[in-house]
Amino acid sequence: MTKNIKFFIYGRLLPHISLLLATLLCRTCRVVIVDPENENAPLEKDKSLIYASWHQRFFPGVTFFATRKPIAIMISRSRDGEFIAKVADILGWHPIRGSSSKGGVSALIKLKKRAAEGYRIGHIVDGPKGPFGSVKPGIVMMAQATGLAIVPVITSAERHWQAKSWDRFMIPKPFTRIIIRFGEPFYVPRQVNSDQFEDKRKEIEDRLSALYEETDRIWQDPGKIKKIFDTQKA
Repeated sequence: MTKNIKFFIYGRLLPHISLLLATLLCRTCRVVIVDPENENAPLEKDKSLIYASWHQRFFPGVTFFATRKPIAIMISRSRDGEFIAKVADILGWHPIRGSSSKGGVSALIKLKKRAAEGYRIGHIVDGPKGPFGSVKPGIVMMAQATGLAIVPVITSAERHWQAKSWDRFMIPKPFTRIIIRFGEPFYVPRQVNSDQFEDKRKEIEDRLSALYEETDRIWQDPGKIKKIFDTQKA
């Protein structure tokens, strides 16, 4: 297979096919939003915010956050990042290439500029290679640079498949129920010392972990499920 054919398949064809399949699958699911005020409050105050999510739970958010444009998202300069950046571009998001290990400073400058223009910022806190559930320092640096609130985005599917990957990536099963929950906004001071920086990073990590566990437990409580899905709409 020639290099041009590989580029066409991986760089052009697969992103469109993957996004189409994801969209079709998600359209069969019933989605509700929980705690929408946690998203609305920083938008009213700052006109923007930083969405924070685990790599494992990104799938349901792909099509949902297409409705939250304009969004800018930092994506690594890896080969996998090329694929994700193309999907983001198809969705109408603004991909900014960089990570904490490569191109991070330049990417932060671009993110700050986009935030000032009214873009919301999306960030996968433990990507692109993990370890699973470990918040990288980039999210804290984004909050410092932009002055925006970090808002955890928790996605939980009642029935799902789980991949044998580093993040145990989860794909909702067709016709399942999905909760998209916004955590309380979290601000980071622009000036902190190294110990305070690590405290903030760990606090974000602990908040996300607790929210994911709490949200996943909802599926074990029929009363909570009924209350959420009978009274709220996506």
